[in-house]
Amino acid sequence: MLKSDVSGQIVVTTAPCCWGVDDVNNPHLPAWEKVLDEAALAGFGGLELGPYGYMPLDAARVSEALNARGLVIVAGTIFDDLVDPANRENLLRQTEEICTLITALPKPATFPGQPFGAPYLTVMDWGHDDRDYAAGHADRAVRLDDAAWAGMMANIRAIAELARERFGVRAVIHPHAGGYIEFADEIENLARDIPAEVAGFCIDTGHTAYAGMDPVAILEKYWDRIHYIHFKDIDPNVFQTVMGERIRFFDACAKGVMCPIGRGNIDYAAIHSFLASRGYAGYITIEQERDPRNSGSVLDDLVASRSFLSMFATGPSTLSKSGPCNPSDNADDPAFRGSCAMFEPGTGEKE
Repeated sequence: MLKSDVSGQIVVTTAPCCWGVDDVNNPHLPAWEKVLDEAALAGFGGLELGPYGYMPLDAARVSEALNARGLVIVAGTIFDDLVDPANRENLLRQTEEICTLITALPKPATFPGQPFGAPYLTVMDWGHDDRDYAAGHADRAVRLDDAAWAGMMANIRAIAELARERFGVRAVIHPHAGGYIEFADEIENLARDIPAEVAGFCIDTGHTAYAGMDPVAILEKYWDRIHYIHFKDIDPNVFQTVMGERIRFFDACAKGVMCPIGRGNIDYAAIHSFLASRGYAGYITIEQERDPRNSGSVLDDLVASRSFLSMFATGPSTLSKSGPCNPSDNADDPAFRGSCAMFEPGTGEKE
């Protein structure tokens, strides 16, 4: 088994997108309480809030639901058009309402070596047909001109500054397939134009690979900016098929392009080795986008992903036992319960 060179503590969490929750207007979405029920049943101690408008903004109601299931919220999400200057008011309203909520909920644990504590505000660009149909195709995806790019950067700065100054929440920008921040040149320009003191990055292994990049290389290049990570895996056969079609990103997900971790083509041994050598501490969220009508295998898929990652654990710890992931591990602590660490995580004490 691989072993950490530097002690770090990792909690593996999940997100509503595993149940197909991406578009809040989709009539087939499961109830948010069902997502909480099944996240806890699968052994997770935490999850993301999901897209704006999915879970209620009532902190008392959501806190009660989380506490009843031993869960915490590790991140809220801005998933909207970041390009249009006219969308600024909407983006800031979402930022204020999401941050008001997540900072009023039970707080996730903070670990030694974690530069910014959770909950985070994950910021993603979305809502552009021309880029949605070019997801994964760097050669044919139209890029923003300088003025439009500058407008998007201004919107991101406004979101991040509001989150930080009013709520103490760290904004992390998530390059996303089908948005205007997806490919290597766009991430490089993002790092140039948004200073580290303004916002960090959330690197998603699945979106990185979908866009034709090596996840380990991207993690290494932007390591000093990365405060939160998403894990996915890609079915190579489905990926080959959808890359030959004119298809929207989430339609590709509905065909099964994202699969349980360990069953796809992303090299998680290499990712583990890199994160272990850097002593990554904090949260990693497992995701597997799908059509919500195809949610029958969610629990099996989540357990499969967690069990695969648990193979990288070494030695006993408060976060995980060596061997298969056991949902009863640390069952009395919502910050740790069932949170399989990928490598030996040290003492596991809360700050």
